Amino acid sequence: MRSPHIGVFDSGFGGLTVLRALLGHIPHACYTFLGDTARLPYGSKSRRTIAHYASQAAQFLVEKQGAEYLVIACNTASALALDSIQQAVPVPVLGVVEPGAEAARAASKTGDVLVIATAATVQSHAYATACREQGLRALEKACPLLVPLVEEGWTEHPVTRQVIDVYLSELRAEAQAEGLQYDALVLGCTHYPLIRSLLEQAVTPGVRVIDSAEATAEAAMRLFGQDGEARPSTAQVRCFATDSVEKFERLGSRFLGRPTGKVELVDLDG
Repeated sequence: MRSPHIGVFDSGFGGLTVLRALLGHIPHACYTFLGDTARLPYGSKSRRTIAHYASQAAQFLVEKQGAEYLVIACNTASALALDSIQQAVPVPVLGVVEPGAEAARAASKTGDVLVIATAATVQSHAYATACREQGLRALEKACPLLVPLVEEGWTEHPVTRQVIDVYLSELRAEAQAEGLQYDALVLGCTHYPLIRSLLEQAVTPGVRVIDSAEATAEAAMRLFGQDGEARPSTAQVRCFATDSVEKFERLGSRFLGRPTGKVELVDLDG
């Protein structure tokens, strides 16, 4: 099978967990990853600005790097700019929100699910909307302390466990007040796969944890016409960032699960 060229975009480097999942599902592809680190966080920007930034990034990956497919590994951009990105480039585009909702639908027997994400993603209600389109009721909760804890490397730290327990206790109480019989928890942030094991230990028995990065990789395999047949990894990965390439290399390797290699600096306005 010919090696497809897949572009992956995030506002930072958290989306490398999506690339990590893609490498496991489509190991023979050529990947180009772009982190728009000069302009993060996207969550504090207007929808118009996010659409402009994300479209620039998409055009860089497709027009200058030759990507044939595009994965938007950024919850904020997927929630607020997916239509603009699809209009900006002539290739198939996949976000992370819809695959997470579809995976929740497949996993849930009750039709009630919980979603944890950043404040910006929760405020967009993108997951609630996507889940509703799947016939699910979803309760979203912002967990702003989890991203800095993950970036600090405290993925097994007692403090992180305590913070998770507090957030999930609050979420359980809110779900009970609304009468939800939830049986799935959707991870609506690309940082959260690094603490998936802690989250699985913290949820109520019988609740499935849905990793939207894995769900996106599985959806990409279907959308991009890959057969999913196991084969040796021949993947090539090239990473770009718009700022802080040293930090990207240092932290990015933790998210990717392997060295990022030399990260190249790019100016999207140049």
